[in-house]
Amino acid sequence: MMARALLTVILGLSLLLAGAAASWAAAPPTLSDPQVPLAHSLAAFRQAVRPGGPGKDGIPAIDRPRFVSASEADAWLASGDRVIGLYRDGEARAYPQRVLVWHEIVNDVVAGESLAITYCPLTGSALGFRRGDSEFGVSGRLLNSNLVMYDRATDSEWPQLLGVAIDGSLVGRGLVPERLVWTTWEAWRARHPGTRVLSRDTGYVRNYRRDPYGDYNPVAGYYRPESRRLFPVMAEDTRLPPKAMVLAFREAEGAAAVSLPALREAGMVRLTLGERAYAYVVIHDPELDTGWVFRTSAGQAIDPASLRFGPGGVSGPGIEALEPVNAFQVMWFAWAGFHPDTLLVGEGGVP
Repeated sequence: MMARALLTVILGLSLLLAGAAASWAAAPPTLSDPQVPLAHSLAAFRQAVRPGGPGKDGIPAIDRPRFVSASEADAWLASGDRVIGLYRDGEARAYPQRVLVWHEIVNDVVAGESLAITYCPLTGSALGFRRGDSEFGVSGRLLNSNLVMYDRATDSEWPQLLGVAIDGSLVGRGLVPERLVWTTWEAWRARHPGTRVLSRDTGYVRNYRRDPYGDYNPVAGYYRPESRRLFPVMAEDTRLPPKAMVLAFREAEGAAAVSLPALREAGMVRLTLGERAYAYVVIHDPELDTGWVFRTSAGQAIDPASLRFGPGGVSGPGIEALEPVNAFQVMWFAWAGFHPDTLLVGEGGVP
């Protein structure tokens, strides 16, 4: 009798735990109504998906990231090495490109927010998303040469550069973005001396001293602007070299890209999108060599000389009243593949 009672208790606990696990697994990532202009139908996107080589989870996401101090990271990161930076509610983190090139996704929690830090080496794009109670993995598939993620709660598939599910039960829903910064270790460390750095102690055996695609310090191999892509795209645009890096953003009104040389030279770029001519300002951050985008009014004055750059980005008279817009750096060919009607500023685009 005691054995039977014990077995009943064990079975009951097992069912309870299984139910809790199922309940957790059913929780989708944080969703929003997408504000992404779609140049193609979701069906067309699905038809354009291609296998990328390794199968599902063949490139393993990092689910239990460990971090080291900036001084510890100095022992193995060179000043010119690329990192993906995140600053949120007073916490700064750096995710070295030489680690993410082997994993592409880090499921992290920063300042109490569950985030997916994603990087696609084939398109040079680093984007963050709020993931809620779910986690993301690498599907092994590509769209316009770009990483297609899947969420482990529903198995829906999300091209990184869209942030919109193109397949699965969440098809058509969008993810909430989180701003990341593509910069050098030297620049990020100077801006955030207390930053924590993703460790090479990932639980996987990988050669984190070697990038299988080439090098960013200096730029070589696959990452050279003129080098050829490896996979087909849905649209081509030759206004820039295929892998020239642009600062890109999109809203419901349309998509825009600013070439980095043009942004560096101008310091500040104004542009309009859509039939109603919504106005935007793009401000160059000379220390991190990136840009910050804001929605503004067409006639609003901003004095570049009064701008300040700190942990949270750019500030100054009038900036706090503007609406920030998520932006990220990406290879031109991939952006044009997803957004063939994109506005381009600089080097063959609008002067």
